[in-house]
Amino acid sequence: MTTPIETDVAIIGAGPIGLFAVFELGLLDLKTHLVDILDRPGGQCTELYPEKPIYDIPGLPVVTGQELTDRLLEQSKPFSPTFHLSQMASGLSRLDDGRWKLTTDAGTEIIAPVVVVAAGGGSFVPKRPPVPGIEGFENISVFYAVRKMEQFRDRDILIAGGGDSALDWTLNLAPIAKSLTLVHHRDGFRAAQHSVNQMRELVEQGKVKFHIASVKGLHGDNGQLQRVTLAGADKKEFQIEANAFLPFFGLTIKLGPIAEFGLNLHENLIPVDTEKFESTTKGIFAIGDINTYAGKLKLILSGFHEAALMAQAAFHICRPNEKLRFQYTTSSSNLQKKLGVA
Repeated sequence: MTTPIETDVAIIGAGPIGLFAVFELGLLDLKTHLVDILDRPGGQCTELYPEKPIYDIPGLPVVTGQELTDRLLEQSKPFSPTFHLSQMASGLSRLDDGRWKLTTDAGTEIIAPVVVVAAGGGSFVPKRPPVPGIEGFENISVFYAVRKMEQFRDRDILIAGGGDSALDWTLNLAPIAKSLTLVHHRDGFRAAQHSVNQMRELVEQGKVKFHIASVKGLHGDNGQLQRVTLAGADKKEFQIEANAFLPFFGLTIKLGPIAEFGLNLHENLIPVDTEKFESTTKGIFAIGDINTYAGKLKLILSGFHEAALMAQAAFHICRPNEKLRFQYTTSSSNLQKKLGVA
């Protein structure tokens, strides 16, 4: 059992809007914990278009998705946000004292008076490979993310995929695995060339096996994987021993468990007011693409505005006995000390 974490604000989503919310809340001395299903901050900006240029961020004539994420992380650094990555927000309940308890599929519990949903279009959900009966092995022998590397020590690991995640985990897990096999449907990869070169070196050294193949079947009992059937480029099938299977076939966006949080949804979006960007449930706010209101524009700059107003309202919930004094970063020595620029 993990000890529940207590904080001021729990943020679901670590994309650009969630990251800027950390900054706005931090200026008001509100501490934040962020939950994101991805293994790094940035949301769609880093997962879908890290090198795609963005032209409508104020003051930045052109910036890539990754550059924007890096700048937002640097901006929020003075406020020391805590990230709970590779975790999906799976449950939300109100406690007797009025605060909220947010739980994740990794067992993390975060208690806070304010919850901010900044989940973009929803959660990134791993694509399940079209392998018969794979559901029976999930979370026992089949994993779509690596949360603890030690879990895979001395195991016969099969990794499938040709992107950065597949190559990164091939390189990271090879030193601790009993054996590691990488399969991809072609001898070409969408990953960083440096990672591909390192993988090929491990293959030449006999530390990793690589097959141009696809996964056709899983074999084992009670969720414990023992062997995997592969089909090569010539369609001929063969089996290899494996007791852990990590498929990295990309991600799709779904609303996921947020739909079960009891919020008043409209076409899978959260209606909010335009004064505080609070939902119809007190203490739960929604900013960015996940919300809806009259005149809504799905732009990053709109989400930044929403985050600023949300933070002002969140302060009154988190600090009901304190007076909020509006200050400018350009003239407030207090804010400048928080930012480390005084």
